[in-house]
Amino acid sequence: MTPRPGLLSTVPLQRETTSSLICRIASRYGLEAKALRSCWKWHSHQPRHDGGGARADAEVLLNTAGRQLLGGLCGVEEDVLARALPSWGHQDAKVPAEEGGVPAAVWRTGGTVAGPVAFGCRLCTARRTGTVVRVVRYSPLWSRVCVRHGRWLLDADADQPYEYLDVRCLPEVAAAQRRWVGVARRAVRAGAQPERVFALAHAVVTRWWEQALHWEREKVWPRRLHQVAGGDAGGDLEWWRIVGRGAVVFPEVVAVADALLDPAMGELVWVDSGAGQPRALPVDGLFCRRLGERVGREWLGPLVAADHGGPLIAWMGSVIRLRRGAGGPPGYDNDPWWLRREYQPVTMAGQLRVLGKEKKAPGSGTMWRTVVPAEQRMRIGSLIGSAEEQLLQLRGVQSGPTAEVARQLLQGLGHSAGLVEAAWKRTAVAAVNGGVPLEEVARWADMSPGTLRRMLTAGGQEEDG
Repeated sequence: MTPRPGLLSTVPLQRETTSSLICRIASRYGLEAKALRSCWKWHSHQPRHDGGGARADAEVLLNTAGRQLLGGLCGVEEDVLARALPSWGHQDAKVPAEEGGVPAAVWRTGGTVAGPVAFGCRLCTARRTGTVVRVVRYSPLWSRVCVRHGRWLLDADADQPYEYLDVRCLPEVAAAQRRWVGVARRAVRAGAQPERVFALAHAVVTRWWEQALHWEREKVWPRRLHQVAGGDAGGDLEWWRIVGRGAVVFPEVVAVADALLDPAMGELVWVDSGAGQPRALPVDGLFCRRLGERVGREWLGPLVAADHGGPLIAWMGSVIRLRRGAGGPPGYDNDPWWLRREYQPVTMAGQLRVLGKEKKAPGSGTMWRTVVPAEQRMRIGSLIGSAEEQLLQLRGVQSGPTAEVARQLLQGLGHSAGLVEAAWKRTAVAAVNGGVPLEEVARWADMSPGTLRRMLTAGGQEEDG
């Protein structure tokens, strides 16, 4: 039975998805969401996970008649809905604006409409609406803490059962969210977009998170992870490391964002680079040492400095090139907040999909992450990143005395070639150790199997020595 429009009032929550609102309206009328959705003519299928379950981050785009119908069912004026629902004014080619006055709709995923989608706090929803129901809202990572109830609200696009993590015993997480407000203001004053600053800092700290399994002195993150896991993450550590990552590293993300906006930190990078006399960045540089101190880890500096590939070294390179007046990567000049695609962290949903595939098909011939240890993967990535950064440093050096230019080019190119060769060899070793037939690896490397075997044997002996 179709409910009479306006019979019961359902006020939209701020930044709620339209799909979430429709589900709450159905609950208000005592209907299944599917029954209420039959009031619209649908032009696509509801998004689902690989396992067949409906996606919580599914979003709905409506035509004019469809929006009018929703307003009537809510008992709320359309301008109120327009202010609350980010997807309200979005159009879709599959849904003609008029379509003969027939209410029509199309399914989309929230992330493609108006940004990241997360679960709302059910307790807060109950306070505002009087009913305990699931709510899904557009919410960036820096606003995921429900301070009132001590909850970290999780991404809604992942195929996992939790809506939130309990962070009541981690006051630093809520404190970081409050601190971010000031950091965002500083970003605006510095002429940077806060969301880009956060994205870069998040990429930096997420890279540390992947490396931290091998940091013997790291005590803070394991403690937090066990707490958000209910006391013990050991039963399924890899799963909890994926699901708990956002909450666990959030305080450090805000601290790093604050540090990267500090002009004094940029000055330390310039000093470490040799200022007017270029030199390789030292492993005990002032910048990395101070950055470690600012995230509460005095021992972290040398480890950060040794990771030559990644978003942090790219940011440092931009700072140095800006001071020197040298050019940056084509099309991006020297924007320090540009985050390359390869440095963008994999989302929780993406990691869980990979983890599920690895568990279904473990061993060689399946997933690279299964057979290649994290430390080895990071080393290969670091070598590639270092070579790339070294080559970028050579842009604009072809001016000046012939001998000096030749020296810089030959030394820089030689160093880059050595890094690429090291990455190439480590990749070949990882592939063979992972079960890929040596003949296949040799074919991809454009050499004979015998030559590759001798090279790998010699390389292994060198590392053992």
